[in-house]
Amino acid sequence: MGVLGSFMKRLFLSLALAALAHAQSAPSNSPAGNVPPEASARMSSLREFNNSLEQVVSRVSPAVVQIQVSGYGKDESHNSGDTVRIVRQHAIGSGVIVDPDGYIMTNAHVVEGAQRVRVIVTLPGSGKAGPLPLRSQQIFSAKILGRHKKSDLALIKIDATHLPAISLRDNLPVRQGQLVFAIGSPEGLRDSVTMGVISAVARQTDTDNPMFYLQTDAPLNPGNSGGPLVDVDGNLVGINTFMLSAGGGSEGLGFAIPAAIVKFDYEHLRKYGQVHRVAIGATAQNITPTLAAGLGLSRSWGVILSNVGSGGFAQMAGLKVGDIITEIDGRPIDSYPSYVEALYLHSSDQVLRIGALRGTTNLTATLPVTVYHDKIDDLTDVPDLQRTFIPELSVFVSDIDDQVKPLLREDDIDSGVVVIAQTAGPNITNVGVEAGDVIRSINRIGMRSVAQLQETVRKFKPGDPVVIQIERGGKLQFLAFEMD
Repeated sequence: MGVLGSFMKRLFLSLALAALAHAQSAPSNSPAGNVPPEASARMSSLREFNNSLEQVVSRVSPAVVQIQVSGYGKDESHNSGDTVRIVRQHAIGSGVIVDPDGYIMTNAHVVEGAQRVRVIVTLPGSGKAGPLPLRSQQIFSAKILGRHKKSDLALIKIDATHLPAISLRDNLPVRQGQLVFAIGSPEGLRDSVTMGVISAVARQTDTDNPMFYLQTDAPLNPGNSGGPLVDVDGNLVGINTFMLSAGGGSEGLGFAIPAAIVKFDYEHLRKYGQVHRVAIGATAQNITPTLAAGLGLSRSWGVILSNVGSGGFAQMAGLKVGDIITEIDGRPIDSYPSYVEALYLHSSDQVLRIGALRGTTNLTATLPVTVYHDKIDDLTDVPDLQRTFIPELSVFVSDIDDQVKPLLREDDIDSGVVVIAQTAGPNITNVGVEAGDVIRSINRIGMRSVAQLQETVRKFKPGDPVVIQIERGGKLQFLAFEMD
């Protein structure tokens, strides 16, 4: 079955030792080979538990695929002054078939930059080869139907039917401590299974990122990305997406995108090719005891509105900065992840009903919503887009033209340099720019084109101070660093 989590190892060991202890404590005049009823019952329970695990894995694993991606990227081993060598690169990830007609969910980062995507489907055979069942492999070319970078989810399609699939549910209860399995291709080892428990049901790993995750101690490694996290009944509870590790290996800190978000994104990506989300013209944050004490709030937990946009729907509905959000569409809101989930999963064709607490007064607001999607995700999909790599900044950029302008967050930008994508690797220069940023100036020199940007950055020497002015989300910002 693969590697077992430490918790389950201890469970198996304790059950086996308990059965052995009862067997050894049997009266000396017991017939040889007889086992006391208590020990026999424990051994029977252990076998039933083992059989149940095997059945879950055998039912789910055929719906898990290996994804092989070919693309192009910078050759980190090549360095000859200003010359950048772009080489073909390969990556391996996992995916889960969610529709028998060949629809597969995976991580957006698994297929990022892909020129070719191949999917390996493993189907159980009918014969036997020694002690192991024969399995057939089928390799398909896949098409990327859509990606959503904010949630790190993507939908791909292979030309096949009648495939084994895992149904998506958005009402599946997930509880801390419950047993789960991760299936995927860690380090390219296809059809690997690991086991653990749900460590936390709504973990926000970055205070600047509203996304939240299921945390698990089921061992995850590179290659598990995009594979399923399932419960003991074989239900998909999440899509494995990343791990936190100081040493590069699994340290029991794995994170999966909850099934409700997976289902929401799948339906939108399949229908629209992008994810439509709602906006209410307000932002919120977690309430901490210190924040509650400083503002004199009536509670020291929950979610508070920290900004209400002028003229937005939230303001029109009467909401104000300092209001504590208590419920959205009947969902109780007790933390920032629950607030994000309620907005994320809201149907865009309905009004939003928000319950709030202002001081000690409860109030209700009903407001329409604005539907949006992250247009910047589409930049890398523009055909024939001239992307230029800037090695000094470790980014791909493009001039702003008629192809690019409609995809920017701001509609009034006519010229400049837009960041298309960042590169990844151990030797990159992280200067703080992100995909979608518009580079306005460098050390007060206005940037009007990619050619000007190239000429400017090539003049810098190691140690020179560099200040980049960018426009992000309609706001100007300085990024300061020293040139490597």
